[in-house]
Amino acid sequence: MDLLNTLVDKGLRRELPTREEALAVLATPDEELLDVVAAAGKVRRQWFGRRVKLNYLVNLKSGLCPEDCSYCSQRLGSKAEILKYTWLKPDEASKAAAAGVAGGAKRVCLVASGRGPTDRDVDRVSQTIEAIKEQNEGVEVCACLGLLSDGQADRLRSAGADAYNHNLNTSEGTYGEITTTHTYADRVDTVHQAQAAGLSACSGLIAGMGESDADLVDVVFSLRELDPDSVPVNFLIPFEGTPLAKEWNLTPQRCLRILAMVRFVCPDVEVRLAGGREVHLRSMQPLALHLVNSIFLGDYLTSEGQAGQADLDMIADAGFEVEGAGTTTLPRHRADAAAGCGSHSGGCAPEAEGCGSHSGGCAPCGEAPEAETAPAAAQETQDAQVPGARTDLVAVRRRGAGTDLAPNA
Repeated sequence: MDLLNTLVDKGLRRELPTREEALAVLATPDEELLDVVAAAGKVRRQWFGRRVKLNYLVNLKSGLCPEDCSYCSQRLGSKAEILKYTWLKPDEASKAAAAGVAGGAKRVCLVASGRGPTDRDVDRVSQTIEAIKEQNEGVEVCACLGLLSDGQADRLRSAGADAYNHNLNTSEGTYGEITTTHTYADRVDTVHQAQAAGLSACSGLIAGMGESDADLVDVVFSLRELDPDSVPVNFLIPFEGTPLAKEWNLTPQRCLRILAMVRFVCPDVEVRLAGGREVHLRSMQPLALHLVNSIFLGDYLTSEGQAGQADLDMIADAGFEVEGAGTTTLPRHRADAAAGCGSHSGGCAPEAEGCGSHSGGCAPCGEAPEAETAPAAAQETQDAQVPGARTDLVAVRRRGAGTDLAPNA
């Protein structure tokens, strides 16, 4: 309890915990889990009350990616039977976004697979942003298009984008085991470009890829240093047909400890529960609301989430409330510092599945030549799956954007 009291005090003061304290949170036994949730919940309520921000994903272009991110169902060479389609037209994307806004979403996240946008792609997305803003007054728009080139962030900002998402995904030390077609430094550079253009930066991680506790702490501490407004936490969705298909390493208890650790390290930041929550938290999702202040509504990029109405019922039943469009998401000290920098009222969260519905991340939702073998970190744990892993919960998206079926928002 001394540890938790110390972490609460530090969180209320926005003071960074030590690495040892963060590691200790991940190492707490299951019998102390509710104490951990309660402690981190105090920090969450201090900065965000009982509000839950809703975000909605629109997958502008599905599959067809030249990157080799091992977690992603859209990677080139992926055998996952996902939807594959090229760019949605602005009116199609706007119609898809409207479904999420009607369900209560305050932010729409526009995601496109690929290494990064061409200038023509930026023009296309700019038209889409303008169409969404024209039809949905007050909605926030976050773009997640991969690695940015010089000037592209400024153009997105000029078109009306409020935020840009690009996740770090995992620690710098293990990044090369997950992706080889771009570097960790490339991702950091893109986040810096978004911040320099005045966009609200959104950058997070993917847990469950065979990483160690030290790796998780490394990436979360790196995110704290990067200082995004929003930190999406994705849990790997092990799609069949991807190198990490056998990586079933998470339990609901493990997920809650990870979320608590992120909250203690990033106390006043929008922490978003992203891809994989239905698969790994299952019936314990309501407990996560005591740790995060933001979730995605409905489906993800290439996988299906639970029904939008079920999300709304869960929030109400757990004693929380949906954040209104007129409410500023971030605490005043962060919102004031961000004034003039996009709509720093709340960060984004995509990338891979977190951002949408890959297997857990976003940005260059990769899809490059599939490796012949899984990364070393994954190989070590392939045969050590968590007892009771619910592989039946991974459902490929067949509705919403890019289909003739209505979304489930």
